[in-house]
Amino acid sequence: MSIFEYNGSALVAMVGKNCFAIASDRRLGVQLQTIATDFQRIFKIHEKLFIGLSGLVTDAQTLYQRLVFRHKLYQLREERDMKPETFANLVSAILYEKRFGPYFCQPVIAGLGDDDKPFICTMDSIGAKELAKDFVVAGTASESLYGACESMFKPDMEPEELFETISQALLSSVDRDCLSGWGGHVYIVTPTELKERILKGRMD
Repeated sequence: MSIFEYNGSALVAMVGKNCFAIASDRRLGVQLQTIATDFQRIFKIHEKLFIGLSGLVTDAQTLYQRLVFRHKLYQLREERDMKPETFANLVSAILYEKRFGPYFCQPVIAGLGDDDKPFICTMDSIGAKELAKDFVVAGTASESLYGACESMFKPDMEPEELFETISQALLSSVDRDCLSGWGGHVYIVTPTELKERILKGRMD
């Protein structure tokens, strides 16, 4: 078993019309044993910027603490919030400087940039970015998420339709992966509001 699969995870971010959604499963496991069923994988950096961290949970929490620290320093110095593109570069640099003993994480970054244009990207454990205009996925359920998102996604969805699409994609994908599941956690972000919803899924 790969170290990335040790705790199990499913992460997906999707773009809509001037909005985005980011969703994760809620299972924390140690291989096939389930430890918690309300685990938080998506973290808020500021009102319009979120990061989801799949992979080894201990590394994910360490990396998140470092990112919060760096973002607070940026806010003090620049007196503004970081743009999603800038934040993605920061995450990439932090991962790459540890490339010989990497954080075993695959981040998914989603945010609203200038003119409320949605930005999503993912990267590997040494910070090689993959930008997308539709959706990005990460975690042990990534293969089935690719299939579900590929078939369900359509451009310029309104927030409610985007929520429905990302939720159905997540729930149908985690059913095909025994290391992730136990419901879902979805954030829908528009220029004016932030909605957080908990999904109920199969509890087995």
